[in-house]
Amino acid sequence: MVTVRPHLWFADNDAHEAAAFYAEHVPDSHVDSTLVAPDGVPGAEAGRPFIIEATVCGMPVVMLNAGPSLRLDEAFSFYLLCDDQREVDHYWDLFTADGGSEGPCGWCKDRFGVSWQVIPRRLEELCGDYTTPANRRAMQAMLQMGKIDVAALEAAYDGG
Repeated sequence: MVTVRPHLWFADNDAHEAAAFYAEHVPDSHVDSTLVAPDGVPGAEAGRPFIIEATVCGMPVVMLNAGPSLRLDEAFSFYLLCDDQREVDHYWDLFTADGGSEGPCGWCKDRFGVSWQVIPRRLEELCGDYTTPANRRAMQAMLQMGKIDVAALEAAYDGG
């Protein structure tokens, strides 16, 4: 059977630490296995964690300590769909702490360089298919935000 899963390359030997962080803080996440680097692997220190298989929010992910030649960027992100503003605030604060960074439109980056879209379900409901004036007002409000603010989206949707 064919499967597909993300394969993330970490440049600073952060893969194992990132996997453990997600296992601790993101529901349905855990470290599944860790392979250590054998001698002679370019960019990998022998005996250190090298390939980490993990599950992040129920999705299998491979994480690799790959040396400094490739870096994670915003071209890949996890889309974390949250139930409410409380969850948005929690994950936004968690991911942007300790060297993470804020971005536009619900995007942020954690301290390991992984990009996350922290999105409340209400955003999807209010934006709909972007065909009504109310949907477009909600989308325009979202485009002005960093962390998504549900109350401000609802106000924009209602015309306020």
